[in-house]
Amino acid sequence: MTLSLVKLCVGVDNVEDLQASIDFGLEDKKSRGVEEIQFHTTRMIPKRTDELLDGGSLYWVIKGNIQVRQYIQEIRPFTDPAGISRCRIVLEPRLIPTAWQPRRAFQGWRYLSAKDAPADLTAADAGILALPPELRRELADLGLL
Repeated sequence: MTLSLVKLCVGVDNVEDLQASIDFGLEDKKSRGVEEIQFHTTRMIPKRTDELLDGGSLYWVIKGNIQVRQYIQEIRPFTDPAGISRCRIVLEPRLIPTAWQPRRAFQGWRYLSAKDAPADLTAADAGILALPPELRRELADLGLL
C-alpha cells in the first residue's frame, strides 16, 4: 500500500517560492559539479520505507494548507559530521499542485495514507491554479476551495 509523508514548508510563502528555491538549489549544484538531485534532510529516518517508495509523495504544508506534493524517489540514511543519524528524502523536483487541505502546525513529518491525501489538481482546475496565491488562501480560509 502506498504511503506518503506530510511536512511543513517553513520559510516559503507560496508554491512559486518553493519552485524557485528548488530551481536555485539545482542550478547551484550544477555550477558546483555535484550530484543534481533535490532532497529534504530530516533527523528521523522513516521506518516504512518500502511503502513510501511504492509511489509515495512528500506533501508540503504551506501557510497552513497542504498545497503541493513531490514524488519520493529514494530514502538515504546517513550520519552527519557530528555523528547524528539523519535522512535525505530524495524528491522529484517537479511540483504537483493539490487541492488545499488545512493542517495545523506540527514538528517533523507525519505519515499520510492515500485515503487521507488531497486530490491532485488537473487541467480541469486551471481556473483555480490561475488565481493569485493570496486570493486562493483567502478562499480556502473561507472554505470555498
